[in-house]
Amino acid sequence: MKKLLFAPVVAVLLILSSCSKKDSDDSPVIHDPITIELKGNDAMQFVGTTDFNVKSGQDINLILTHIGQLPKEAMGHNVVVLKPGTNLDDFATKAFQSRENDYIPATFASSIVAHAKLLGPGESDAIKFKIETPGVHTFICSFPGHYGTMRGTITVK
Repeated sequence: MKKLLFAPVVAVLLILSSCSKKDSDDSPVIHDPITIELKGNDAMQFVGTTDFNVKSGQDINLILTHIGQLPKEAMGHNVVVLKPGTNLDDFATKAFQSRENDYIPATFASSIVAHAKLLGPGESDAIKFKIETPGVHTFICSFPGHYGTMRGTITVK
C-alpha cells in the first residue's frame, strides 16, 4: 500500500519542480506574464488603473486602446515607458519637436524602455517587454500637451 502512495507523490513533486525556474541560490522564481491594459480618451486621460506593480524580469504585455472619437492629428495617443530619473519636462519638450517620429524623440532613446505607436480613434497597439531594473518607471502619452494628465507608473520590485 505504501508503494502505491509513494509513486503519485513523487510524480507530483517532479511536475512541480519542473514548472519553476531556479535562481542562483536555488530558490524557485516564477514570473507569470502580466497584462496592462490602458485606454486613452478625448479628455486626455488614461481611463482606469494607472499604477502597476511587476517583478523584475517579468513579461509585460501592454495593450493601448484609443477609445476617443477625435482625429489622430488632434487627439492621438501613445504610451512611452521611461527609465527612472528621466526628466519628464525635457522629454516632453523633445517629444513635441518629434512629430515625424510620432512624438518619440530619438535623443531620448536610451531613456525609453518601450513604447506603443501613435493611435487614432478605435485603434489599438500591443507591445511586449520586460523591465529588469527595480524602481518606479513612469509612463506617459507623449502627444503634445498630454503628458501632464496622461501618466502612470510601473513599479518594479
